[in-house]
Amino acid sequence: MDLLFLGTSSGTPTKVRNVTGLALIEDTCRAWYLVDCGEATQHQLLHTRLSLNDLQAIFITHVHGDHCYGLPGLLASAGMSGRRKPLQIIAPTGIAGWMASTRELTRLHLPFELQFLATESLTGWKNNNWVVTAVPLSHRVPSFGYSFSEATLEPKLDTERLTLQGIPQGPLWGQLKKGMDVVHAGKLLKSSDYVCYPHKPRRIVVGGDNDRPELLTEACREAQVLVHESTYTSDTASKVGAGMGHSAAASVARFAQSVGLPHLLLTHFSARYGSDASQSPSIEDLRREAREHYQGSLFLAEDFARYRLDKTGQLSRVS
Repeated sequence: MDLLFLGTSSGTPTKVRNVTGLALIEDTCRAWYLVDCGEATQHQLLHTRLSLNDLQAIFITHVHGDHCYGLPGLLASAGMSGRRKPLQIIAPTGIAGWMASTRELTRLHLPFELQFLATESLTGWKNNNWVVTAVPLSHRVPSFGYSFSEATLEPKLDTERLTLQGIPQGPLWGQLKKGMDVVHAGKLLKSSDYVCYPHKPRRIVVGGDNDRPELLTEACREAQVLVHESTYTSDTASKVGAGMGHSAAASVARFAQSVGLPHLLLTHFSARYGSDASQSPSIEDLRREAREHYQGSLFLAEDFARYRLDKTGQLSRVS
């Protein structure tokens, strides 16, 4: 699974950062999922190879505009680019009403069915490859995190044992790898005796806006990656004051360290933090603060940065 950031700014865009959008791309590099759809997400997609026809589902964390104002345009473009198959949108209840009003008032015709699932009542979403669950978070409006867990694991066949037992390579090996018990030379061979799963299921947790990272404790228990907002440094957060519903880099980093997360990806940075490390405030201020509290693999996302979580659970940036 790859993570491709389409927007990493909070509230308002900057010259180098759009507002929130994250594409999760399956290993095939075709099927993908969208988490949040800030304004101009469809423009960001033009700089990628992703097709709206391959989009499997959209997950919205909350109703604030920097996380959803790009939906009408993206959906309209999907229809005009030939999409005809239904599209599921998993989102807080208000998104469905807002989209219905937008479609009516702007006469937006979509040649495909929109299927809304309310996050508040979501017991789980799945397809052949991934299982997604929702976690309520703490923000000024109802906000959610989504946990993406691998549904199917690639089995490994114990070929050495099969060879030592004189079981000929061919259809029998293939059937055993598929989980089928077979008979050879009058003896029942159980698939479970020859197949193992060398790696744990991959799990990626993507948080929406949230001022209490600890709410993600259970979701992160078996996760390799947490994507979480880091809107401010602690100093700026204290000046902004309570009630904003956002996390500082230090609080997210302390949480990640406390639950033993291998990889932490920070995003959703206030526009006040520039890219030039020689001028403060800058993104490097956030990096330094997070590093003071977290010893694992730390990344600060950039627009169009792509990261790969491989089958062993290791995260790395790819070109």
